[in-house]
Amino acid sequence: MTVTTPRALPPRTRIRSLIVYLTLVYSGMWLAMSPLLIKGFRRTDGRAQPGDLENLCIAAAMMAPAVAAVVAVRWVEGNSRVRDALALRLPKPWPRAVGWLLTAVAVPAGLTVATLAIGTAAGVYPFEGASWSGATAWAGTALVQMLLSLPLFFGEELGWQGYLLPRLAQGKGTTRTLRAYLGTGAAFALWHLPTLLMGGQYPGEPWYVAVPAMLVSCGLALPVFTWLRLASGSVIPAVVGHAFVSSASVSMVREFAEPDAPLEPLHMSLAGWPGWLAMALLVAVLARTGRLALPGARTDRGL
Repeated sequence: MTVTTPRALPPRTRIRSLIVYLTLVYSGMWLAMSPLLIKGFRRTDGRAQPGDLENLCIAAAMMAPAVAAVVAVRWVEGNSRVRDALALRLPKPWPRAVGWLLTAVAVPAGLTVATLAIGTAAGVYPFEGASWSGATAWAGTALVQMLLSLPLFFGEELGWQGYLLPRLAQGKGTTRTLRAYLGTGAAFALWHLPTLLMGGQYPGEPWYVAVPAMLVSCGLALPVFTWLRLASGSVIPAVVGHAFVSSASVSMVREFAEPDAPLEPLHMSLAGWPGWLAMALLVAVLARTGRLALPGARTDRGL
């Protein structure tokens, strides 16, 4: 483990910081999504692409966790070293940084391939087939799209991995690790509530299906991102991994499906049950080998 763990925050300061963070991050999401909610926007087709207004609202929402984290760290905790507090640094030396950035792409890519294989074997994913030229062309386009969207995922992971998980991990008790993972996963999932109500992640599904599904998805994806963050000592690989999951992985599902087949994320993506199986296996391996253990000391500068 490459992460240092300096002195913990005083309990009252940590609680105030968490309250400010959660208030800002949730109000920021609802405010950003309010134009779509007022408009009555509803996503019912898994192939539908967001329009200009939807993209603008999504971008604004995704910056809320980072803004909330900076405010909580700088003005509530009184820590002027915000970058250190949120682990906003590349792993060192450079070869190690490159290795972890490549790992942050390869792992979710492998999980997506496993997900599509499970869905195809179960008969729920309409796999059309793939050629080397087609896969190469898709990979180039997906990489460009992921890089363009990367700043938005800094907006999310500076909040979830950089800020929230380390603070929930502080304190005493044998349930500290479980509390950190479950609390961050639930906060991460429920933050998506406005988009879930509009069919964002699960088009066509009612909220009472979409919300539990999102809790499962985020609960399983979070430890994968946390592993990238812990092992590298940096939030940046977690940012890259999240960007792949939310952009390239989604486009992979569309790319290799039959062109006229309906796409149902609940049954054929990392956000659906085939993806849950793939992620659960990886998380079990990571947990069994001790790679998800949080550092023993508590810290006000990240894990």
